[in-house]
Amino acid sequence: MLVEERLLKNKTEEEEKQAQLSYIHKDCISNILARLPADSLHRSRFVCKPWYNVVQNPKFIDAHLQRSESVLIFLKPNVKESLHPISKKLKLGENESSYPYPMTSTLQENRNTVPVESKLLDPNNVPMFGHPALTSPKSSVQFMEFKNGGSDIVEYSLSCLGNNIRATCNGLILLDNKLKKGGVIVLNPVTKKVTDLPVGTLCHQESYGFAMSHVTAEYKVVHLFLDRLGFAGCEILSLHKKAWRGVNGPSFGLFSNHRFGYAPVSAIGALHWMPHLKGSNYIVSMEVDKETFHQIPLPKSCGFHDRIIEIGGSLGLVTHEDINHIDIWILKDLFGEGWTKQHSITVDTKTDMVPLCSLRIKGDIIFCRMKGNSLYAFDFQQQQMTEIGKVNSSVKYLPHVNSLVTWVQASEDIFD
Repeated sequence: MLVEERLLKNKTEEEEKQAQLSYIHKDCISNILARLPADSLHRSRFVCKPWYNVVQNPKFIDAHLQRSESVLIFLKPNVKESLHPISKKLKLGENESSYPYPMTSTLQENRNTVPVESKLLDPNNVPMFGHPALTSPKSSVQFMEFKNGGSDIVEYSLSCLGNNIRATCNGLILLDNKLKKGGVIVLNPVTKKVTDLPVGTLCHQESYGFAMSHVTAEYKVVHLFLDRLGFAGCEILSLHKKAWRGVNGPSFGLFSNHRFGYAPVSAIGALHWMPHLKGSNYIVSMEVDKETFHQIPLPKSCGFHDRIIEIGGSLGLVTHEDINHIDIWILKDLFGEGWTKQHSITVDTKTDMVPLCSLRIKGDIIFCRMKGNSLYAFDFQQQQMTEIGKVNSSVKYLPHVNSLVTWVQASEDIFD
């Protein structure tokens, strides 16, 4: 009898809650929920059925994505504590520069940390004493957010066997799959949904790009690779079909020294590579929809600390004009009017400022000064450069946005 009364009481309370929510218009609920951080939103989806329906709606997910601010995502290695300075390398994009620093931090995994690779394993075939994916040293998946004039590091409660994030797109990241040689994994670190991709062409010199087609709304993984003669091949995988297919790659000679330069940037409907670590006077761009490559001239030859980044939906080129000034050029269309100088920043003889990302909402550009690994934010409204924190010299940071974006249809199966 007591059980029946408890069930009846719970049912009555649920009906009262639903009745209260029915007085709030659906559009109002959507507008409120769209302002929540992605992780809070993901946890809140089970509050009630109306909330779940809103949060799972693709239009709402896209609206939330458009309101979300940029962060820097990275993998923090699980290292033993050391009191001795160890020579490590600062990784900004694909660039590496020696800088000694004392490694004094140790990753402490809590009970709630989920190994990414464990989601790919068949639970019926895990050995009695555990799988390396569950017991090997791992990296912690973390992000750095920028607010209140500073920077904060936040954990996703995720770990992985790899040490390299290949690319990011709309809240999804591309990771090396250490369970499958040459394989890669697609992961949304907020929802913790993950899928592994088939192995493509194996090559030592390669570069991955990740972008969404605005025509078909499908996510594409682009894999460039160089042979020993310097010819660049290209294969593309759609996350809807999960099969690699070859396409015509960039012209011979665009990527010299058997390297791809810096990691590609996604903007204006294309992926863009700056092919040389220093002295580039052009970029190599691939239209995401047409899957064709183009050589796009730059307004000036680039130095060692110059980069391309996405700025407000356009492609930005950040160059050091002299020891006191940084210029920002904007390209709004691959075949439009060309580059336009939009800003000139005074930096007071700081010649080693490397741009990491542009904040989607606030508009600030985040720089890392290679001397000292200090982070700076340039506020265009205040025309002021402010130091906001530090970065770890052993870690590669990539622009990212936390979202609920998924790559599958509602009827498809996915690891959850």
